[in-house]
Amino acid sequence: MKKINSLVVVGSQWGDEGKGKMTDYFAQKADVVVRFAGGDNAGHIINFNGQKHKVTIIPSGIFNANVTSVIGNGCVVNLINLVKELKTIQASGVKLGKLLISDRAQLILPYHILIDGAQEDSRGARKIGTTKRGIGPTYQDKTARLGIRIADLEEKDFKETFKEIFDYQMMFLNKMFNVEPISFEETYKDLMEAYNVVKDCVTDTGIFVEKAIKDGKNVLFEGAQGALLDIDHGTYPFVTSSNTSANNASTGTGISHKLINNTLGVVKAYSTRVGAGAFPTELLNEIGDGIRERGHEYGSNTKRPRRVGWIDLVALKHAIRTSGIDYLFITLLDVLSGIDELMICDKYVLDNKEIEYVPSTTSKHERCSAKYISMPGWKENITQVKTFDELPTNAKNYLNKIAEICETEIAGFSVGPDRLQTVITKEIM
Repeated sequence: MKKINSLVVVGSQWGDEGKGKMTDYFAQKADVVVRFAGGDNAGHIINFNGQKHKVTIIPSGIFNANVTSVIGNGCVVNLINLVKELKTIQASGVKLGKLLISDRAQLILPYHILIDGAQEDSRGARKIGTTKRGIGPTYQDKTARLGIRIADLEEKDFKETFKEIFDYQMMFLNKMFNVEPISFEETYKDLMEAYNVVKDCVTDTGIFVEKAIKDGKNVLFEGAQGALLDIDHGTYPFVTSSNTSANNASTGTGISHKLINNTLGVVKAYSTRVGAGAFPTELLNEIGDGIRERGHEYGSNTKRPRRVGWIDLVALKHAIRTSGIDYLFITLLDVLSGIDELMICDKYVLDNKEIEYVPSTTSKHERCSAKYISMPGWKENITQVKTFDELPTNAKNYLNKIAEICETEIAGFSVGPDRLQTVITKEIM
């Protein structure tokens, strides 16, 4: 076996950290880019050549013509939305790479979307903040062994099997939420039409990825959402329905963990969060509003305004531990320019006691207040900076303090949305 050169890029906060930008950046060096979790609720916006491109389920590497992009078995796939997305990016005029889809990936079906919406609406004040795209119910069916995998569509008795599951789901929706049934024949027809568009892309991607790594190819694993939204290690129950930590890169793609040798945690220079859940560093003031506007902190899919706060290193260290993060990459550093005083949360105060961990329950986490280190900001425009040494002294100090507290080396930072506004301080791929 040749030298392993694989890298996992994972979000280290509550999502929206700029993973798409970093995956796109490293995809310029990669031969294969693999998505290992989540569905089309995880939008990535990628900027290059003065154009903005959005993907939700297709890996960010698709915009490199020399890269094979892989949707792994840990993902859930809405085939109809996948086909729409593929046609949209094909129409952009960008020369695209090859796409492969795992035959073991679970399918998001119309009834999952109906269940998602009905369940969320029924929660009342206890809403989770789901995007209502059917992600959670699809993972529910996966673990309940009621799911449909892409490989099933080729089975001779698929239509009959699908009809049985479909009828069960319609009964559930009607009895539990009084939702009127949808047409099975129309659902089946739309599903098979979408499948026929992409069926040549469907394969056992685990075999493909393993061979690529063993052949010495550069393989990049792309996370979805953020480590703090992990179903096991995130801020439960305000999490997504899959394992988003870097540790799922092997399970979600069907390869050994021994074939992965580096993990990069992407983190904003501040914190953001969408929906409900504890947020000890949240800024409900003019500073927070200013960061939101300068950072364009609105959902790429939903357009929802994101909650904004100072950087939370208690939460970041939790992500580093649960994802095995080797290096950090700090995005949107330029957004902090012009703020006189910057705050870094390094501890929480819970019931009058200092702690350095994320509590396991929402009620305890919500009682936590942030304990801060104050650092002077900088006034300079840093959007044209090309090296660490070109940064203002206070910006260097800010990054160094994050690395010191987290005991994790910073491998780079970004000073704007474009590929060219990416500064690498350590080569890791």
